[in-house]
Amino acid sequence: MAQGIPQPIGAPAGERRASGDLGNRVLRLASRNARLIAPLTTLIALFVFFSLVTDVFLSTRNFQNIVSQIGPVAVAACGITFVLLCAEIDLSIASVATFTGVLSAYIFGNSWEMFGITLNLGVWGVLVAAIVAAGIGLLNGFFVAYVGIPSFMMTLAMLTIAAGMAEYVTKGRILPAASVPGELQDLASAGNRFLGIPYIGIVALAVLIVSDVVLSYTKFGRYVYMTGGNREAAEMSGVNTRRVVMLSLMVAGFTAGLAGMLFTGRLHNANPAGGTELLIQTIAAVVLGGTSLFGGEGGIKNTFIGLLIFGILSNGLNLIEGLSIHFKDALEGIILVGALLLNVLALRLERVQTRAD
Repeated sequence: MAQGIPQPIGAPAGERRASGDLGNRVLRLASRNARLIAPLTTLIALFVFFSLVTDVFLSTRNFQNIVSQIGPVAVAACGITFVLLCAEIDLSIASVATFTGVLSAYIFGNSWEMFGITLNLGVWGVLVAAIVAAGIGLLNGFFVAYVGIPSFMMTLAMLTIAAGMAEYVTKGRILPAASVPGELQDLASAGNRFLGIPYIGIVALAVLIVSDVVLSYTKFGRYVYMTGGNREAAEMSGVNTRRVVMLSLMVAGFTAGLAGMLFTGRLHNANPAGGTELLIQTIAAVVLGGTSLFGGEGGIKNTFIGLLIFGILSNGLNLIEGLSIHFKDALEGIILVGALLLNVLALRLERVQTRAD
């Protein structure tokens, strides 16, 4: 009686080959999107961790606190995203934010005699301060783009100038709540909400959306990416890269000013020595989301993810009982370094896969 031919154990060769091809495609897809996957992984890990170790992290009130805390940072981060995408840097935003905040309070709380007329701008001081902030950014941009001063040095100098102006305007004193426009305090107060969302969060979301539309769907946005990606190639294509850099720094100045006034409204006073942490918070949030420090890669969507990472990390560490406030800052820095390292590795993996394709 004829014996049957033994059959190989396991899936047929065709199925194994198809399964292998699918796995390779998934790996290639993940590698090409590593810049987005890495921060998302960090975000999910932090969310799950703090959900397990603290009882109040998942409460509605706590999420409202997170939104309120990162609102001003989110506004300033939009401008920094433009600047980093151009392969430039703005170190002056914290001082510009502080100066703008105290300037708006100073204008609101004072009046001047001109030609026999008493001039009191009141709440319009907010608009004047915002214009001044945009002007500072424009000045930064002019000296960087047209004079040729490196953005690092120019904005470092402007940091000192703006900080000095804040001290000069206030004479080194903290301006009280009576000097801060009531409308600004209402807008930035964590207790004022629409459909459960703090007003300050709605303002931040609006700025994020407008910034994303500009970067993603306008000619100027394309020019920003081209300028940061390859400046020489952009110029050969007819892009006025100097103008793009100047306007991007102007945007950064304007958003820093808005952030400063939101801080002033939230704190109900104008402190000339406040807001010093805004610079590291803003740049960390933007880079954590996957926007490159070297230009041309990233965007507002990445910044949004980075803001969530930063907000959840800072808030979650505050909720852990028994954790020293002094050690918290060090631990936050260590975790941020780890997250940034993960992003750098993801970027290298993404570039290797792009070359392989």
